[in-house]
Amino acid sequence: MMDSGIVNILVDISLMTLLVITAIGIVRSRNLFATAMLSGIYSLISAAVFVTLDAVDVAFTEAAVGAGISTVLMLGAMTLTRRSEKHAIKLHVGPLLVTLGIGAALIYGTVDMPPFGSTDAPGFQHIVPEYIAGSRDDIQVPNIVTSILASYRGFDTLGETAVIFAAGIGVLFLLGRRREDEETDDETVSGKGEDA
Repeated sequence: MMDSGIVNILVDISLMTLLVITAIGIVRSRNLFATAMLSGIYSLISAAVFVTLDAVDVAFTEAAVGAGISTVLMLGAMTLTRRSEKHAIKLHVGPLLVTLGIGAALIYGTVDMPPFGSTDAPGFQHIVPEYIAGSRDDIQVPNIVTSILASYRGFDTLGETAVIFAAGIGVLFLLGRRREDEETDDETVSGKGEDA
């Protein structure tokens, strides 16, 4: 029988491999519908990664927002565009070098980080004990994650909700405007037919 640690590592490697394959598919795809669907798949795989990291609340948010709402908004926005790109994108070396440079800097920045889950990490030394004590004494909510999201990070959660709401309203306005343009075009065409 396999050790649970080895199983977790294999699951993580599998999910990361799927993420990379999906990301390559998104970059290579020229069909907007396929890109929207692959983006939703990418979000679902990311949610699975969050579940393996014991961040079920973040996984739920990623699944609802990333795979659900974002995909619907992209499909709605697609009604205003063509199904595929007009021209193939040429590879520009400048943005590629900038991306590689930033990636290298981010990797270099992680060298001094404590190991994942280490109790010596600065977050565990300062803010986490305060959240645990505050959740028990001040907020009196038994679920610490809920108390953090609803109280300590309440404004952040409200801001995220406002951004999603604004994006949805924007897509609805764009779709409504397109319908009005189509109705105006239809009236113009039928008016010309009657004049003839």
